Amino acid sequence: MSLPNNKDLDRIQFYVTTKYSCGYIKHQSAQSLVATPYKKVNNKAYSNLIQQGFRRSGQYVYKPHCGNCQACIPIRLSVNNFSISRSQKRVKKTHGNIQAKVLPLKFNEEHYELYIQYQNNRHRSQNESEDDIADYNEFLIKSNVESKLIEFRINNKLVMISIIDLLENGLSAVYTFYDCKYKKNSFGTFSILWLIDYCINNGVPYLYLGYWINQSNKMRYKINFKPYELMIDSSWQEASN
Repeated sequence: MSLPNNKDLDRIQFYVTTKYSCGYIKHQSAQSLVATPYKKVNNKAYSNLIQQGFRRSGQYVYKPHCGNCQACIPIRLSVNNFSISRSQKRVKKTHGNIQAKVLPLKFNEEHYELYIQYQNNRHRSQNESEDDIADYNEFLIKSNVESKLIEFRINNKLVMISIIDLLENGLSAVYTFYDCKYKKNSFGTFSILWLIDYCINNGVPYLYLGYWINQSNKMRYKINFKPYELMIDSSWQEASN
């Protein structure tokens, strides 16, 4: 399977995975369309794929390809049109003491420990835990495109990490994890607000947030940043509600 009329994608083919358990909707199976070989997905091809609704996980670039479900809808923000809400202004003011640093994407033990704490707190049951450096590296540290790591600290204490990809027409927010001891500090919201400012300051027009899934509480928050654009019928359309 190939995507037509795009010279940057000529040497890339696409395959559909077997079915697997959906991580967002209970009792639902899922499939993905994956670009291969992943070593051929350079920054230019990747930027084109992101604009067509794809996403990156480690070295793999994919998009949902589920026959009976279209719940995963690509979402992006046109940063120059973004209108900050009152509650978002309060979040920025609350975190005025956060120091952010843009770093190369590479393994760091302190970052890894924060990731494990986040995963065990947010995404694991009491009988499960995650502690695997190889999985962490495969998921977040390995990348064939131009990626960066944003380190957020309060009084030199690490509180949050955001991993981003730099695109030709914007920035893709790959993954964010934070110290769950600060449950009411809205770090997730602050990270997106910081990335919006980063895009504006660097002259890139779009911040890609992956997929909005209305049926998933974990993914619903993305429409709190308005106006936003959704990919509907293969084209980006502005929405605000």
